[in-house]
Amino acid sequence: MMRYSRIVQKPGQSMYIASTAVFLAEVLKIIACLAVMRYQQRSWEGFTLMVRHEILGKPKETLKMLIPSGLYALQNNLLYVALSNLEAATFQVTYQMKILSTAIFSVVLLGRSLNRDKWCALVLLMIGVTMVQSQSMSSAAPPEPVASETDGDMPLDQPLVLAVQNPFIGLVAVITSCISSGFAGCYFEKILKTSDTSMWVRNIQLGISGAFFSFVGMVMYDSQALREGGLLQGYDWLTWVVVANQALGGLLVAIVVKYADNILKGFATSLSIIVSGIISFYLFNFQPTMPFVLGAAIVMVSSYLYGIDFSKKMSAIKPH
Repeated sequence: MMRYSRIVQKPGQSMYIASTAVFLAEVLKIIACLAVMRYQQRSWEGFTLMVRHEILGKPKETLKMLIPSGLYALQNNLLYVALSNLEAATFQVTYQMKILSTAIFSVVLLGRSLNRDKWCALVLLMIGVTMVQSQSMSSAAPPEPVASETDGDMPLDQPLVLAVQNPFIGLVAVITSCISSGFAGCYFEKILKTSDTSMWVRNIQLGISGAFFSFVGMVMYDSQALREGGLLQGYDWLTWVVVANQALGGLLVAIVVKYADNILKGFATSLSIIVSGIISFYLFNFQPTMPFVLGAAIVMVSSYLYGIDFSKKMSAIKPH
């Protein structure tokens, strides 16, 4: 959806500003977390007391979120840059490099140790991503106008407009996003595990800091466009769906981490790559090559292998 919203425009429609979508997603995330807290407290009195005590009464705890929130704000802006320049399926596969960055930062920040199986899975991941990117770099061609669409008084033969794409810029954006995601995720996990603060409170603190950084970035880099067209220029129903998906998707990941395991998460990752490829084939006329198919398969296998602890599985079948 984000890919489609960034490259396809109706004639006469301006492109929405990506930084405004990032800012509004942070605001929506805060509202969603507050709604969950209100549901958990069962009463307005308990809810307001918790907000006053846990959020407004602990500004230092919110300041702890400045580092991860700033990195998440950078990451969310880079996602729009990446999906403006890469096919959705290519992006989905390449974005799995965040597994590698998270693994490295988990060793550095959280003091974890990775066994040989996990390092082998990470090597497979790099091989798969490299194969997928070989198609992206070799097929860097200007996009063609897509199918015609009726738009009010527009003639039927008026094509939709596609934005010019640069796969190299998309690749740099994905890599930078993966690095920031890995560091921010491990930093946030370290904070969560060293305190007994509710996950929803932490997400609100993260959202407040993230909204601040997103607002500053929006004003600094898009102030002229905002003055000319306003905050919601170029917005349509699809843009709002993308904003809601960005806001609620982050919370969904937190729920998955809490209630599921890495194996299920690996299956979900594989399924998302397959679905993105199918949709890209029908929606964007994406033509996967053999290196792409093989590379995507390797990435899916590596994601699954990384989530499996073989030592525990082997110990479970040893005779007593």
